[in-house]
Amino acid sequence: MQLKIFKRCLLLLISSFILTTIKAQSFNQQEQLAQQTVIKLFDALSNSDTAGLRWHCTANVHFYEYGQIWTIDTMIQKLMQSKTIPGFKRSNSFEFVSTTINQKTAWVTYYLQSTFIRNGKEELVKWMETVILIKQKKQWKIDVLHSTRLLSENPKTKVK
Repeated sequence: MQLKIFKRCLLLLISSFILTTIKAQSFNQQEQLAQQTVIKLFDALSNSDTAGLRWHCTANVHFYEYGQIWTIDTMIQKLMQSKTIPGFKRSNSFEFVSTTINQKTAWVTYYLQSTFIRNGKEELVKWMETVILIKQKKQWKIDVLHSTRLLSENPKTKVK
């Protein structure tokens, strides 16, 4: 009898988890378009595509990195420095946490995991980031990117 109740509770718990996961990761088409802008920005970074970087950002974009404020020119300078490193490669993966759209402004929060290869050595770096995007001529553009590097192994702790 107790085993039967335990199995039912376990099934209910697993079902709830699956439904919550599906709900947490379901975004509408407009939200997905804003998220795609973020992905394309990082594709441009990975491919050393300075024109792509500029295309996906507003003219006055600001990147808040490591307690500093960077412009698009700062980001491009950092990108050009990475091109001089032998065998440099970068790949990115995203876990989108939330996306909110209010008319021509979007806020996207996500976990970013990047794998860097430098001089034959691989390094995994994780961040939690939030971007503010502005719709200009029917295209989402990143206006602000705030980045927090994650140092702990399990940073996805929710504070209530």
